[in-house]
Amino acid sequence: MASFLLVGMMPSKAVAGPIKLKYANFPPAPTFPCVQMERWKKEVEKRTKGKVSIDTFPGGTLLKAKQMMDGVIAGVADIGCLCMAYQPGRFLMTNAISLPLGIPNATVGSLVLWDLYEKYKPKAFSKVKVLTMFTTAPSNIMSKIPIRTLEDLKGVPIRASGGAAQILKAWGANRVGMPMPQTPEALQKGVVKGLFSSLEVMKDFKFAELCKYVTMTQVPVYPFAVVMNMNSWNKLPKDVQKVMDDLRVEQARWTGEYMDNHVKEAMAWSVKKQGVKVITLSPEEQARWNKLLEPIVYNWVQKMMGKGIPAQQIVTDIRTLIQKYQ
Repeated sequence: MASFLLVGMMPSKAVAGPIKLKYANFPPAPTFPCVQMERWKKEVEKRTKGKVSIDTFPGGTLLKAKQMMDGVIAGVADIGCLCMAYQPGRFLMTNAISLPLGIPNATVGSLVLWDLYEKYKPKAFSKVKVLTMFTTAPSNIMSKIPIRTLEDLKGVPIRASGGAAQILKAWGANRVGMPMPQTPEALQKGVVKGLFSSLEVMKDFKFAELCKYVTMTQVPVYPFAVVMNMNSWNKLPKDVQKVMDDLRVEQARWTGEYMDNHVKEAMAWSVKKQGVKVITLSPEEQARWNKLLEPIVYNWVQKMMGKGIPAQQIVTDIRTLIQKYQ
């Protein structure tokens, strides 16, 4: 009887609760970075058989976009999703994916980005555990006016962020920087006449109600990373770490494929329900636009080589990987 009581009084691991983790994200819940977050959460919880429980915080409720990396390093969140384009001076190597190098879709972009990270392991990520990476689909111009030629675009105020700014400048547009949530009001007031982004926002942010024209440019993509606090990672049991490691490439591919399908759905909705017209540049016009982007790659290579980064090899690697995954 005494031994039975002793056993009953001993602490039991079986009754201990699951490992709880906080996962922060900055865009609204319906957007693709948060959709992939919820998918990853469910997969981890399922594959660890409930050993891990993840609370998600979309919409900047725990960490804002530019605070994400430092917030995760400081332990405000265990996991965070960040857009590297928001800090171009910090993520020099991985932001190379935003150069106009012909990435055709988010699936290819995401797999290329992951391989790029795996090869170079940039110091910018040395204080965190990288759980996955992915990109947006290529960016296109959504506008209130039809844009069929470079002359149509000249001087037109267009909302854009990150690497898109130098692309719009090369094409002669007037790039305007602002957060995406402020863009609908700016369109209504005429502060901007369009935006330069991946096309899922036509439905997610209802831009199809304001922008009745889409000019297909298919550059650039934007890189994202999901990172984990190193202390939080080191505390995880080995079997849980393995589940997360096994998801790294799978999650990159899943997110790219989801993004590409979502863009197709958003554009089908925009054309059918909102009467949006899609403008495809003629081959001659497309060649004019592409020619103006060539100096961007050259200038980036020269600048990065001055910082000791193997920039020409990175560009070559990206082009080779595009062919591999295409």
